[in-house]
Amino acid sequence: MNKLFRSYIHSFGGLRKEIWLLALITLINRAGTMVIPFLSLYLTKSKGFSLEEVGWILSFFGLGSVTGSWLGGKLTDKFGHYRTMAGSLMLSSVFFVLLQFPESFWGICIGIFMVMAVADIFRPAVFVAISAYSKPQNRTRSVTLIRLAINLGFSVGPAIGGLIIATAGYSRLFWVDGITCMAAGILLLKLLHPKRAISEPEMEISSTSTAFKDRNYLLFIAAMIIFGFIFIQYFSTMPLFYSAFHHLDEKQIGLLLGLNGLLIFLFEMPLIKFMESRKHSLITYIIIGIVLTALSFLIINFTDWTGILILAMLLLTLGEMIAFPFSNSFALNRSDGKKKGSYMALYSIAFSVSHIFGHNSGMHLIDLLGFTGTWYIMAGLAILGCLLLVWLKIRLKSEAV
Repeated sequence: MNKLFRSYIHSFGGLRKEIWLLALITLINRAGTMVIPFLSLYLTKSKGFSLEEVGWILSFFGLGSVTGSWLGGKLTDKFGHYRTMAGSLMLSSVFFVLLQFPESFWGICIGIFMVMAVADIFRPAVFVAISAYSKPQNRTRSVTLIRLAINLGFSVGPAIGGLIIATAGYSRLFWVDGITCMAAGILLLKLLHPKRAISEPEMEISSTSTAFKDRNYLLFIAAMIIFGFIFIQYFSTMPLFYSAFHHLDEKQIGLLLGLNGLLIFLFEMPLIKFMESRKHSLITYIIIGIVLTALSFLIINFTDWTGILILAMLLLTLGEMIAFPFSNSFALNRSDGKKKGSYMALYSIAFSVSHIFGHNSGMHLIDLLGFTGTWYIMAGLAILGCLLLVWLKIRLKSEAV
């Protein structure tokens, strides 16, 4: 047991202080993002909007996320990751507080668009910061540490948010969101100031072309959009399946979804440390991750046994733990010597696009084909994503010649 514990701790070794500080800032920021998980409830219960209106508001949420990711890439390339992250956090703190005041449908649509456009400027910048503060051989584990901070923050945030709503109402939630964004911004200004936080030597920019002109990278992004589309079903349409087909209640569904976060927190870093020591390509690992995700959809169609849901969640989580860190690492590596902001912006946009179309499309597929047909469609899309990555792998080999 001692040896196992030491091995676990060792998997976190070798990461620079700046990465740990960036993880702390990310944890505070994500733990404080309490409005987002309760947005649908706030809009229906507190503001009285219909589900159709909420659907449109959430579309503006996605559009704001795409806009913010694009802006974040542009600003990072122009002003650097430090200024871009600090500006995003400070402005987000103001916009989150102001979001409680609009009353009309269009006012809230514009408000949520503006909040996400400002908040998601942070995303490409933090990816570029990871590259700046980590050695090339530690990039994937650095990404994993930031992912752990995000997952831990999203676990703590809703729990605290629920208590705040129960005791003080929704308005206090917006103030807490704003205060934690401001706290994260102040910490970043203090702890990661360029005079104190030393960056790794960067490759000189040898190409001024953007990610949008890199055909192989666009092929990779297409595969990531497909993967994101499939992945988010587990947090939108899959809970409906748990309830309607397997008759699980909210508590049981919560525990099953919580298993995902717990497994990531415990095992992702050791898994990545182990896989990094093997000599396989990043694309190969991403394919493995997507295949495991596809299997999680297929196996629930083969039996009515409720226990299969746990096995499916294990497969999904394993697929997520492999696909996300290695895909992020591929994007960072691909941006070496190029405009990193544009590359990481496009990577962020891929998952924003998945959010815009994935939720509504999943619901419509269930209405049209039922759960069984929908899960087969998801598995088929996963195969398509893998084929795109196999094609990319072939193109990368010819590119290297």
